[in-house]
Parts: sequence; C-alpha cells; structure tokens
Amino acid sequence: MGELLLKIARDAIASRFGLAPGIDKEALAEEYPELKREQATFVTLTIDGRLRGCIGSIIPHRPLIDDLIANAEAAAFKDPRFPPLSREEFERVDIEVSLLSLPERLEYSDIEDLRRKVVAGEDGVILQLDGRQATFLPQVWEELGDFDLFFAHLCQKAGLPRNCLAYHPDIFIYRVEKFKECDSAGCGS
Repeated sequence: MGELLLKIARDAIASRFGLAPGIDKEALAEEYPELKREQATFVTLTIDGRLRGCIGSIIPHRPLIDDLIANAEAAAFKDPRFPPLSREEFERVDIEVSLLSLPERLEYSDIEDLRRKVVAGEDGVILQLDGRQATFLPQVWEELGDFDLFFAHLCQKAGLPRNCLAYHPDIFIYRVEKFKECDSAGCGS
C-alpha cells in the first residue's frame, strides 16, 4: 500500500509539470477499494533531508485518494513557508506520506503530567488555545526530541508564546503510519 500511496503523491505533483498523465482516481479506487475510505493524510517533501513542504489534514473528511492528491499538490505548490516547487527541485524531492489515526483528547493536570503522558517519537500532537491551533507529526520528535523544545516550537507554530503550556491548552494526540521514498542511501519506512 505504501508504494501505491507514494506513487499517487508523486504523480499528482508530476502531472502539474506535464511529466505524468492525470490520475485516474476512479480506476484506482476500483482496483484498491481502501482508497475510497475517508482518511486524513499529510504529505511531507524534503530535498537533501531539509523540509521543502508539508501540508495535510488532521481529521478525515474526504476519500483517501482525494486527500492524498490534494495534500501532495498543496505541499508542493501552496505551503506558505516556501515558493512553489520548481521542476528542477521536483527531480530531487523525496516524498513521505503519513496516514493519521483519529486524534484523541489527552486529559492532563499540569505540565509534568503532560510530560508523563505524551510519548515522544510516537505521538503526533495538536495544541489548541484561544482559537489558535498547530500540530506536529510524530516525525518532528526526530528533530525536536526534547519535550520542552518540542512544545516551545509547537506553541510558536500556533502563534502563541513559547511557554503556552503554562496556560493549559487543549492537547490531542494521534499516531501515524508513514511511508517514505528511499534514495540510494536507503531509508526506513
């Protein structure tokens, strides 16, 4: 399934450059019925190990194939942190697809309780406070492995102060099943 999802994401971007035909969603969904189920996805693009785009859905609201195509195109061309992906960059980009579980509210009494309950490296985290929201996929723990650093950056991403945990934001956690393209140096899935 992972290879199929990665191929769909790559083809969605490639077709925008005229490098691949459009995706026949109906034929794919007929052959792979799991593509019809509602599923939240994230598509992450990297070049030489550096983030180049990442867009996704937190809550399932459309069929997997539609969510995957939309998020692949958005990661390549609509991530506000980056200019649209160029054709030259496309030749070097690595794609990762994450399938998200349904987020669950995490009840906690204070920061120390939250520290005990969040599983670094496994939990994706959604933080909500005062009408603001941000999320980090579990993969972000690889770069920000320290609890305090992880949450300081997540607070900032939400447009909140780095110490926003002091204001007891709502926290939701989720897990992902991820699939990543491998280059000649190899990678994990």
